[in-house]
Amino acid sequence: MSLGKAALTGVAGKAVGPVGFGLLGFTKPWAPVEYPVAAKVLKTALEHGANFWNGVSDPRPKRLRNLELILPFPLLFLPKESYNELTEFQGIHYGTPHANSLHLLKYYFEQYPEDVDKVVISIKGAFYPLAGPNGSPKGIRASVEEAVKVLGSLKKIDVFECARVDPNVPIETSIQTLAELVKEGKIGAIGLSEVNANTIRKAHKVHPIAAVEIELSLFTPDPLVNGVSDACHELGIPVVAYCPISRGWLTGEFRKLDDLAQDDFRRMLPRFHPDVFDQNFKLVEAVEQIAKRKGVTTAQVAIAWVVCQGGIPIPGSIRAERVIENSQVVSLTDEDLVELQKIMESLPISGQRYGGAQEKFLNA
Repeated sequence: MSLGKAALTGVAGKAVGPVGFGLLGFTKPWAPVEYPVAAKVLKTALEHGANFWNGVSDPRPKRLRNLELILPFPLLFLPKESYNELTEFQGIHYGTPHANSLHLLKYYFEQYPEDVDKVVISIKGAFYPLAGPNGSPKGIRASVEEAVKVLGSLKKIDVFECARVDPNVPIETSIQTLAELVKEGKIGAIGLSEVNANTIRKAHKVHPIAAVEIELSLFTPDPLVNGVSDACHELGIPVVAYCPISRGWLTGEFRKLDDLAQDDFRRMLPRFHPDVFDQNFKLVEAVEQIAKRKGVTTAQVAIAWVVCQGGIPIPGSIRAERVIENSQVVSLTDEDLVELQKIMESLPISGQRYGGAQEKFLNA
């Protein structure tokens, strides 16, 4: 079931555009974008209506705060499972304790103080590299306080969410701690990430939930059938859709596995494995035909599909021209949506989203 064709247009009581912006690409330790360059791209996003920005903090314990000094090079020699756990899932892709999404935002708002009230920021945290989620009161407070420390008085975090649910802590306990932080004025509102319908309902009973961040795309339509979308729709909670273009599948920038660099982390993800790559690419080719017929890009079709499900897609890019493209929501007809549904049904995607131990923290 979809959420309906009209996306909710507010998060935490603030108006947001139909398409948001993910900050993942700017602060990767092995390929960081210089802040002045990144700030221009962020400015472009805002100028084109993408005023909901999503990033991650790094609450790494002091004993691990120099981990970036040995990354990323050893990662190339790790087993696939270890590589995955140390990169995207552990948050290292978003930066280090000294240079992550929050530091970029701090720089941006120092340069453009007039934009502070125009932007709604959502930050994930309470996830510790090599340890996993920490949803305890102590863990959450440490994460929030570190995030607040970085931004200082420049900008309040509009929405804070635990990056993953801690299986060892009742969700009610985690939400109660976040509710206290809202009351204290440390954060504006509470979000959830990678949760199931039951968790959403439990959390919402403790404190109103401002947003639920999930992976939603033509490659991953699961939330539309597993009850997550239904729960959010019932409770009036906006859905924030990460990876709306499926980790680049739907950009058209690669057509075969060899197009990806040997050290591209996506090679480690199950959906990119050699035994399923060609089969999964068939869905891309089918969507390309719709895009060609409409005179738009494949990515624009993918993003528009998410918007039609009522979600707020948060595609990310470090290139201004791609940000402009992604922010232009194209119109999909009922016939287009029916055709896309048939494509997904006839060409199911093979492979888990993350693989390995990470899967246990998804849809939790």
